[in-house]
Amino acid sequence: MGRLIAFEGIDGSGKGTQSAELVKRLSARGLRVERLAFPRYEATFFGGLIGQFLDGKLGDLTTVPPLFTALLYASDRVESKTSLIDALDANDVVVLDRYVASNVAHQSARLAGSDRDELIAQIGHVEHEIYALPRPDRTVLLDVPAETARTLIAKKAKRVYTAKEADLFESDLTYQREVRAVYRSLAEADDSWLLVPTVEAETQRLRDVAEIADEIETGLISSINSESPSRMA
Repeated sequence: MGRLIAFEGIDGSGKGTQSAELVKRLSARGLRVERLAFPRYEATFFGGLIGQFLDGKLGDLTTVPPLFTALLYASDRVESKTSLIDALDANDVVVLDRYVASNVAHQSARLAGSDRDELIAQIGHVEHEIYALPRPDRTVLLDVPAETARTLIAKKAKRVYTAKEADLFESDLTYQREVRAVYRSLAEADDSWLLVPTVEAETQRLRDVAEIADEIETGLISSINSESPSRMA
C-alpha cells in the first residue's frame, strides 16, 4: 500500500493549498500520487449532513453534542473507505486534506478535562477500530494563530455548503484558539507529526507558500521513500 499523509490545521491554515502543492512536488519526483479532501460534502450522504451542520441548520456549537458531530465526520470517511483503500493500492502516496485528527481536534475542543480526553478516545475507537480506517504514516500540522487564520478565511472562495463568509466553526475565534491548542498537543505527543509554522515567530510575517512547501517536502521525503509500515488497526 502507498504512504498516507494527512494535512491538518485550524480553518484558514492553508491545508488545501499545501496538500495540492505536495501532490505537484511528489508527482514531479516520479511518484504516483492522489489527493482526497474531507469532508466530501457533495460525494457522500454524511458529507451533505456535515455541510448542513456547518451552515447552522442543525443548531449551534452549544446545542449540537460533540459526539454526534464526531459521528457525522467519521461516517463521511467510512462512506469513502473503499475510495481511500483503492487510492492507497494504486499509488505511492495518498495526500489527505483533513483526516481523523481534524475530527479529534474540532470536536474535543468543545469540551474540557476528562470529558475532552474521553471524546478523543471515543473518536479514535470509532474511526480506527470500529470503522478500521487506516492510520496516517505522517501528519503535517500547519500551525497558525487563530487571529491570522481569520483574515485568511475571509479570502476563501465560496463554499459548496454555505453562502456565509464564515461557517459555524470558522466564525468563533475562541473556539478556533481551542482547536489550535488541541492540535498542538496531538503533535507534541506523536513523533509522526510534522509541525510547520505558517507565521514567522519573531516578525509575525505570513510565510510564503513556497517557503512552507519546501519545509514540508524536506521533512517528509525520507519517510516517503522508506518502506511503509502496516497502518491498519
